[in-house]
Amino acid sequence: VEMFRTTTLARSFAPLLDRVLIRRAVKETQTAGGIYLPTSDNVKANSGEVVAVGPGMRDVSGNLHAPTLKAGDEVLLPEYGGTKVTIAEEELFLFREDDILGKFE
Repeated sequence: VEMFRTTTLARSFAPLLDRVLIRRAVKETQTAGGIYLPTSDNVKANSGEVVAVGPGMRDVSGNLHAPTLKAGDEVLLPEYGGTKVTIAEEELFLFREDDILGKFE
């Protein structure tokens, strides 16, 4: 029920222009074989899920360039960057679409 509430609140937050709202993936602390990996707070996960996407960017002629990402896409993120946003006690990040490195298929 808590996750539904967060999703509802995140949808009420609409990114502007070419901004993309991302939920960073949780970094794995245990391998498939059961070995626990040391955790480091300064190392961030470099992938995440798109929560919301802005309408796109306008060029000098006024034409709208729609974003290539949509909610639910899994993306590869840069190690640094993004603006931290807290919505309903959940940490999300705002990136420009051109800062995102790639999309997983």
